[in-house]
Amino acid sequence: MPSKITNVPHIGFDRFIPLDWAACALRLRAGQETSETLEALISEKERSEASRKKTRSVLKGLWLAPRADLRPFADRAAELLREVEASAVPALCWGMGISAYPFFGKVAELTGRLTSIQGDCASAEIHRRMAETYGERETAYRAANRVMQTQADWGTLTRVDKGRRIIRRASMTISHDGLTAWLIEAALRYTGKAMSVANLQSSAVLYPFSLDQPLAFVASKSPALELRADGSRSQIIAIR
Repeated sequence: MPSKITNVPHIGFDRFIPLDWAACALRLRAGQETSETLEALISEKERSEASRKKTRSVLKGLWLAPRADLRPFADRAAELLREVEASAVPALCWGMGISAYPFFGKVAELTGRLTSIQGDCASAEIHRRMAETYGERETAYRAANRVMQTQADWGTLTRVDKGRRIIRRASMTISHDGLTAWLIEAALRYTGKAMSVANLQSSAVLYPFSLDQPLAFVASKSPALELRADGSRSQIIAIR
């Protein structure tokens, strides 16, 4: 029976975005690439102008023209691009994805949560949980599949059995203080609230990454983050 959900949240991220497209858009924001190169990449696979337009729309929200409150955040990612190794590009795209697109973030969070024990789960379970928020719509179902396909291309999971099961891949260790702080901020932007250090260390939405730096120390050095103590003597991190 279809879900009776009113005021369904906007999907936004409804295209398959290969990592090379997202990375090219990030380099374009950082002044390291041209728009012609990105257009050439998109045109190799997207044959119709309608498809190219939809893909550009997702990339605009991601890197090319994010909403106003995310522009400084995206600019800091472009600065980090000059400091980190190329292998960290998926982490930058991931952080922007969960910050700019709650739909992308929700799929990521559910994937992280449902694969946390055995390392895999049925994609149908993710669809079922997504339907609780976005309704049992064909558009939401297709969009969730495209997000999973995107996340697989970004190296975070493997889809098997014709996409019916997903397997979590080995996590990427993040040791760079600036990138660690930026990913913490991305998780806070996704959740929309302050989080304890303990919860951030095991955050499902950041499941592809292992943050091996002391998070409280990293947060205390970041001008974008604020470290606080709550009543239970645990430490919480918030965006300034």
